[in-house]
Amino acid sequence: MRLWPGSLLWRTFLLIAVLMSLSMLAWFNIYRAYEREPRARQLSQLMVSVVNLTRSALISAQQQKRHDLLLELSDRESIHIYPAEDNETIAPLPDRALLHLVAEQLRSELGPETRLTLERNGELAVFVSFRIDDGEEGEYWLALPIERIERSIPWQWIGWGLAALLLSLSGAYLIMFRVTRPLKALSVSAMEIGRGRTPPPIEENGPSEIIAVANAFNQMSAALARLDSDRALILAGISHDLRTPLTRLRMSIELSGSDETTRDGMVADVDEIDLTIGQFLDFARETSGEELQEVDLGALLNDLATRYARRGKPINTDLATLPPLQVRPHGLRRAIANLIDNALRHAAGDKPLLLNLRQEQRDILIEVCDRGPGIPEQEVERLKLPFTRLDGARSNVSGAGLGLAIVDRIMRAHKGRLDLLPRDGGGLIARITLPMP
Repeated sequence: MRLWPGSLLWRTFLLIAVLMSLSMLAWFNIYRAYEREPRARQLSQLMVSVVNLTRSALISAQQQKRHDLLLELSDRESIHIYPAEDNETIAPLPDRALLHLVAEQLRSELGPETRLTLERNGELAVFVSFRIDDGEEGEYWLALPIERIERSIPWQWIGWGLAALLLSLSGAYLIMFRVTRPLKALSVSAMEIGRGRTPPPIEENGPSEIIAVANAFNQMSAALARLDSDRALILAGISHDLRTPLTRLRMSIELSGSDETTRDGMVADVDEIDLTIGQFLDFARETSGEELQEVDLGALLNDLATRYARRGKPINTDLATLPPLQVRPHGLRRAIANLIDNALRHAAGDKPLLLNLRQEQRDILIEVCDRGPGIPEQEVERLKLPFTRLDGARSNVSGAGLGLAIVDRIMRAHKGRLDLLPRDGGGLIARITLPMP
């Protein structure tokens, strides 16, 4: 599992939350460090006062009334006085900085022989040793309730601190939301452009930097829309202004009195020009603008094979039965037809092509296999570029060198890929890989 979020909003919010929490912890520790000494001084002063008052009361009281005085201190003030014994068990002072500071200040006020403990003979209390006088009456323990040194949890202050932290985090979230909302709108519009659509202009508001980015994006989007419109106009002009004269030229050739060989050569030249124009138009045409549709790939490939068979170019098929897939049908049909035409031009002799359809893990594979001379491995990627042709046995044919570039562009629009692989026994496998949803 990824614990770190991917969005800028939540990454920044969590970073701010961590920094604010660490800051509050740091301030809390600073407060504890600076509060420890004044609190130790206050506690030690309280104990010194109680010891001195108790000592003075015992000294001033008559010998026979001291017992009654001790009982009264125990009932009213919860103060107990115990004589020190030789075999008593005294627990060491816990390792708390506050208690050690209190013990040091007690020794400085009551004398270096003063002891402090929280447990004596199994009884829990705050025990402070003292002597009534410098005589031989011995050492005594003054026991105070342990609640005197325990600090109650300031729930009210903790609540206010948590409320302040939540308010700060809410403000940080709102600030980051206002910053990232234009970026999200920018991302959505960019994806729309990637799909071949023209998104509405982005709102140009917020900080100056966001306004500048939104303005630049809107200008870019408008420029791309104009470019797309100009391209559509140019394509329409090419289709009309070039192909119409070619049609008239072909009709003139057919009606001319030239011999059959000359006439067939001129018709072949016209067909080659028409094919080259078609490749230019296919390459320039936007393939990602077509809507995705659920298509039965087996039926699509079988229809293509049937059409080529009617033209006297039979194709063997091995088509697996697969569920319908979301594709752009016209673009995919054009890509497969380009691969078939390319294989027919280069295939050796009368060996038919093989058209495969199968599934491999999470990918759909469409393969056009021929028995031609193949393509060297080092030339594969270069041949996917526009206007490139192989300088070898497969290049002695007509065309503008755009067939594989068109297929590669259509596959990238489908988030797939085109692979040109050697075939066992000689030949080439032109493989189209389409990812499953």
